[in-house]
Amino acid sequence: MSDHFTRVLSRPEFIALVAALMALNALAIDVMLPALPYMGESLGIASENERQYVIAAYMIGMGVAQLAFGPLTDRYGRRAPLLAGMSIYVVAVLAAVFAPSFGVLLALRAIQGMGAASVRVIATALVRDRYKGREMAEVMSLTFMVFMAIPIIAPGIGQVLLMTGPWQTIFIFMGGLAAIFGLWTYFRLPETLPLDARRPLSFGGIIDGFRIVFTNRAAISYGMAGTFLFGALFGFISSSQQIYVDIYGLGVYFPVAFAAMAGLMSISSFTNSRVVRRFGMRRLSHGAILVYTGFSFIWLALALAGFMPLWLFFTLLAIIMFSFGWASANMNSLSMEPLGAVAGTASAVFGFIQTVGGALIGGFTGQMFDGTTIPAALGYFSMGVLALICILIAEKGRLFGVGEEYAQADAGGTH
Repeated sequence: MSDHFTRVLSRPEFIALVAALMALNALAIDVMLPALPYMGESLGIASENERQYVIAAYMIGMGVAQLAFGPLTDRYGRRAPLLAGMSIYVVAVLAAVFAPSFGVLLALRAIQGMGAASVRVIATALVRDRYKGREMAEVMSLTFMVFMAIPIIAPGIGQVLLMTGPWQTIFIFMGGLAAIFGLWTYFRLPETLPLDARRPLSFGGIIDGFRIVFTNRAAISYGMAGTFLFGALFGFISSSQQIYVDIYGLGVYFPVAFAAMAGLMSISSFTNSRVVRRFGMRRLSHGAILVYTGFSFIWLALALAGFMPLWLFFTLLAIIMFSFGWASANMNSLSMEPLGAVAGTASAVFGFIQTVGGALIGGFTGQMFDGTTIPAALGYFSMGVLALICILIAEKGRLFGVGEEYAQADAGGTH
């Protein structure tokens, strides 16, 4: 048997590697933000809203390709598809350095996203292969902590790179980092999907895998809830520079403000990893979504009333972002928990609907920017309501995991 199966990776290194892989996705979005004006100027795109397509193209490419990587990783294991996807990622970002037009840049960003789809799908499947129940939620929270921490430093990294060279330097940086993580994966990551657990790569087998995912009420409902939350987040990210710079005049301090919000989400994920074993995924995520939706409503009401000074905006957004960190990590685990037999396909389905759905929702919200925070507030509140409805469907109208069957499921079922 290949040493890929027998190789042992310690829990801390496993978490660090999965977190690093997930960080590539966050980096590919957030490190670009300070460069959007320079890209637009260089490639002849005057509209600030049109420049946001650099982010949307990446997310749509990643979302679509996930549907392919899911069945592939359930058939061929985790390592080979992951390494193939990371190779595509590296080639695309290095090619983007020489993009002659905005259209070519968008196409290469979409291809970069397609390569990143392997990371999005397989990182989650790796965690599900090794853990279940509240332990899975704990590990997922720790990886999310790093994923959320990337926005703390990514805009700052982008700003520093822009001080040392043109906007193309950012793509060189992304390619180099992805290559390093690829080598780490090649030499250290064990194969976590045994040969006897692999599914056939046939039309019938693929359809059956998707059927298992879509007919699990709880799993698909939590997956959709996550889609709505990420849609609101992506909408805010797309218009964050305009909000912080155009409305509040933060200028060069924009990366600091952006990092503060990301830091709160990272702290939230870490806190969740400390308490999820005691309180359970359902209680934490349900409480978080209620806080998220409630404070989004307060933000919307005050924004409509025309009263939204920076200190109040920052306070409300901080509470919402902290709640997002708790809700998203636990909902992700709750959607994957019952689908261990098709973890790759399940991760692909949820990744697709969350990435593409989130990109479409976020793109729409971002394009609605009108010089106020009202579109962002409306996006957060409406998506929170829809996420809450999905949770009620998943739990048959009951919140906070009332009942013995919820406690047993929350603690971890069978693989």
